Amino acid sequence: MRDMRTQVGIIGAGPAGLLLSHLLHRHGIESVVLEARDRDYVQRRVRAGVLEQGTVDVLVKAGLGDRLLAQGLPHQGFELRLGDEAHRIDLTELTGGRNITVYGQQEVVKDLIDARLADGGTVLFEKPVASVHDLETAAPYIRCQDGTEVHCEFVVGADGFHGISRAAIPDARTYEFEFPFGWLGILADVQPSSEELIYAGGEGGFALHSMRSPEVTRCYLQVEPGDSVDNWPDERIWAELRTRLGSPGGWELTPGPITEKSITPMRSFVTEPMSHGRLFLAGDSAHIVPPTGAKGLNLAVGDVVVLAAALEASFQGDDSLLASYSDTCLRRIWKAQDFCAWMTGLLHRNPEADPFTERIRQSRLREIFGSPSMARYLAEHYAGYPHG
Repeated sequence: MRDMRTQVGIIGAGPAGLLLSHLLHRHGIESVVLEARDRDYVQRRVRAGVLEQGTVDVLVKAGLGDRLLAQGLPHQGFELRLGDEAHRIDLTELTGGRNITVYGQQEVVKDLIDARLADGGTVLFEKPVASVHDLETAAPYIRCQDGTEVHCEFVVGADGFHGISRAAIPDARTYEFEFPFGWLGILADVQPSSEELIYAGGEGGFALHSMRSPEVTRCYLQVEPGDSVDNWPDERIWAELRTRLGSPGGWELTPGPITEKSITPMRSFVTEPMSHGRLFLAGDSAHIVPPTGAKGLNLAVGDVVVLAAALEASFQGDDSLLASYSDTCLRRIWKAQDFCAWMTGLLHRNPEADPFTERIRQSRLREIFGSPSMARYLAEHYAGYPHG
């Protein structure tokens, strides 16, 4: 146990914290990353799997694209379904050439850890943080639970929704919305039944057919927020997926051995501001979006790109970008919140809605099938916003 000194102390070894450390290293700025969990847990934690074009571009430019380009699955579009009606959203055509890439968050994290360690970076696993101090001075520090202190010039809280960083911002304003449903997610050892993602929003509720690799299928079902995976044996899951995804054009869903099940509540959350003194929040510590719009990891990358540039400028004597960091990121975050709430409402059956409202929802979804302008709105937001 010993005290440490660095330029930037980063709490959390998720995508936000690790990418920031990597980008700072490329600018010649030292950092220390502190992570409460062990390396194996961090690298196995399954989260988002859809990368926007801008996120892919950032990772490739940062020298992190080898496995991503070799193993990632580029998608030029996805399908919307309502019962047996189906319509393809052509992302490439509707956005002027942008697309998405399916590449699991855990794979991004593995790439980042390997890169940081190869560069001699300091990533300390099983190092939970207890508190942060002196944030309004030029010499803040982080105190770990084992008593170690990390003295630095800036502190970055990339420690997620349940981390300690957000609470260190006095008088922060929080905005939160709980959706009246959750997602049951599964991983299955079976070849995906479609080459592109399928979003279904029929009367039975939302369903999503996705993938993690050419051999692993990822699917989701709308369920009650307090539901339990014990209520969902494999046979029931596959039967419900078949019903909700439909069979347009004779399409068939191929079942297989389910290796993982989990239920995730659906919520939106934003805290303002995202900074206080020498502390800056990034990623899930500052905002959560429902996964429907595939924005969580991509928003974190957007934060980090802005923050890395702002810290670089600050070390060169210009603090203006740090001063505007929170406002800059929040504009993008609220745009994503709006889109994710819209897409979630469009595709999910609200259990609290009356039959009239439910029919209106279905009508709005069907309208996208025949409206180029609405399809373009969906495609442009789904494919993502510029980073930086």
